[in-house]
Amino acid sequence: MEKILAINAGSSTLKWQLFEMPSERVIAKGMIDRLGLSDSVFTVKYGNQEKFKQVQDITTHEQAATLLLTRLKELNIVTHLDEITGVGHRVVAGGEAFKDSAVINPVGLDEINRLAEYAPLHNPTQAYYIKIFTALLPGVPEVAVFDTSFYSTLPAENYLYSIPQAYYEKYGARKYGAHGTSHRFVAHRAAEMLDQPLETQKMITLHLGSGASITAIQDGHAVDTSMGFTPLAGITMGTRSGDIDVSLVAFLAEKLGKTMPEMITILNHKSGLLGISELSPDMRDLEETADSRPQSQLALDIFVNRVVKYVGSYVALMNGVDTLVFTAGSGENGSELRATICEQLACFGVELDEDKNNVRSQERIISSDQSRVKVLIVPTNEELMIARDVMRLK
Repeated sequence: MEKILAINAGSSTLKWQLFEMPSERVIAKGMIDRLGLSDSVFTVKYGNQEKFKQVQDITTHEQAATLLLTRLKELNIVTHLDEITGVGHRVVAGGEAFKDSAVINPVGLDEINRLAEYAPLHNPTQAYYIKIFTALLPGVPEVAVFDTSFYSTLPAENYLYSIPQAYYEKYGARKYGAHGTSHRFVAHRAAEMLDQPLETQKMITLHLGSGASITAIQDGHAVDTSMGFTPLAGITMGTRSGDIDVSLVAFLAEKLGKTMPEMITILNHKSGLLGISELSPDMRDLEETADSRPQSQLALDIFVNRVVKYVGSYVALMNGVDTLVFTAGSGENGSELRATICEQLACFGVELDEDKNNVRSQERIISSDQSRVKVLIVPTNEELMIARDVMRLK
């Protein structure tokens, strides 16, 4: 039995789970929210439904990591820190340097920092946590699990842009994708639920949350994905525009008197469902107001439209589809959203079972017995995928 700590860090959050491996039992899990702000919130769930919550100012990443390890001991979740035999970290951008998860040494850490230009909001923070945990848990392997590595199998015709090749060769200008850890987990879990090898499936996974992406999987490998050089590309998202004509961006920048970085900020944080609805980036708010606000309904319609277009293109790319998998917040909880999407995919042989779609439960098959395409809901679990990779590589 080993205890593996999985770290999923953002700029102002630190999600974590402690697993007993290889049984994959969750010993404890928790989150630090509002990190760097006043009244940070530290929560832990452990043992027999026991919970711990503390509100205090947590101003630095060092303080957050130290507090996490301290609480593991104080709550008797571990007796000694040397019980932790591996730490895994989600890292967004691995570029072309990391085609798989990797045990990180100083050279690898420098490379993650170098790749920060591809994910400036994520890589520096995640690299810093690797450095911190290396110091706090000396001798314990630190494994980086890259969102982009799942897409190292994309063929060149799907990851290259139609721009001068020198830009790719000199600057790495290509599609890298994102949410790869989530797509990889739900794809493998869906294959287990169907009791069929992933390698035999033509599968499309739909990660529909505030950030949203769609991935085509064939012969057990990703062949295309909706996000691009950055997570801004692809379908409409909560606050991100998704695909847009770059000439329009230049046009608006001139009209608005904005710099290109300012325009990128607008496309990332003020667009998507929020920009269209002028109300909220949250699908639930839009559904509640759709009858009274045409803009809310329009935002929902555009979201579904973009999802259906991507799914349709991937069906054509793979010459068919066997399985659709919904995951993430809206994908897992939005029964009406799933029904609307699948209704527009009926021409491909998609047929939902209404009762199965509407029932409140966890992972399940929601397609009818007659449906040619199997449709599943699989809650994503990036932390478990991280722990598995630590065990595989340490």
